[in-house]
Amino acid sequence: MSVSAVALNDVVKRFTDPGGDSVEAVDHVTMEIKHGEFFSLLGPSGCGKTTSLRMIAGFEWPSSGTITIAGKLMGRTPAFQRPVNTVFQNYALFQHMTIFQNVAFGLEMDRTPKAEIKQRVEAALEMVQLTGMGNRKPRQLSGGQQQRVALARALVKRPAVLLLDEPLGALDQKLRKEMQLELKGLQERVGITFIYVTHDQEEALTMSDRIAVMNKGKALQIGAPVEIYERPANRFVADFIGETNFLAGEVQSIDGNLAKVTLEHTQQEFVGLHQNNIHLGQKVVVSVRPEKIELLDEADQKNSLAHSHRNIFPGQVLKTTYIGSDSRIVIEIGHGVEMRIWYQNNVSTLDPHEFYIPGENLWVSMQPENVLILPDEE
Repeated sequence: MSVSAVALNDVVKRFTDPGGDSVEAVDHVTMEIKHGEFFSLLGPSGCGKTTSLRMIAGFEWPSSGTITIAGKLMGRTPAFQRPVNTVFQNYALFQHMTIFQNVAFGLEMDRTPKAEIKQRVEAALEMVQLTGMGNRKPRQLSGGQQQRVALARALVKRPAVLLLDEPLGALDQKLRKEMQLELKGLQERVGITFIYVTHDQEEALTMSDRIAVMNKGKALQIGAPVEIYERPANRFVADFIGETNFLAGEVQSIDGNLAKVTLEHTQQEFVGLHQNNIHLGQKVVVSVRPEKIELLDEADQKNSLAHSHRNIFPGQVLKTTYIGSDSRIVIEIGHGVEMRIWYQNNVSTLDPHEFYIPGENLWVSMQPENVLILPDEE
């Protein structure tokens, strides 16, 4: 069995708050990160993701549990003796030094021979597409270029694991998206394990091989981006990753991996997928992504009912918002139950009758595999 790049086994980190009470910033977290994997820790502020990263780096010690890197138990091994390097959001570049000197700094502290330093620094700058910029000062570079310098400085030490603590947070939105793709491409080229902390769910979905979604110190779900988005384990994950409609209900029947739920205060029934964590009579939430809901006219509705087991309900448009690529529509499906729907604008037209308008009556349709039945808990 291959040894994981990093493993956390039942790790707890306790802090004492100003009132003297003990707070578990990381609450019995267990996860294994594979060699060469781009692994993201995702969650809101205060969820424990940065504390977990700092414990891997050696900046904090676990209160209990163990951390291993490449099969070696870290215990209280200091940060400078661990085969990891960290890239921070603020870059932490030396402004009085050239780019070459910034990247070479760690190697010089290790008393690496000058000829080797030159070769490794040039290779690192080439790796991050900054060849020929070694004589410039950080202030002469753009924000994205400075971030690349920080990456080169970390990679030049050839760490087994690169830790990244919201490294793109200081960049504007356009540059941030460009750097996401660059960073993922860089990781694939160098083949080093990346552990990436972010609160941006789109960023995590774009770059990661796997994601750990954290909240209140716990790792709620670990999986590939498609698993996290399409099959969230609970309400918090479904809500944090992307957007979704939540409808409260109660389980009426279970048939294999499908369950029938009656919505609260109505007689409407939804059929959807469950993940073997519900039981008859349980209070649950129905989760449906806005882009997975279809809009039908009368003829389409009759045809769908005749040929499928879809969830189909009459509805009335309450509000529409045109945003270019699609329209965001709010529809009432009866008894005050509202759903948000994203309808793709795939026809170029100025004709207002081609778009849905408030007051319009239609039908909404959802395939059972696009309806998730989740426990009503986080």
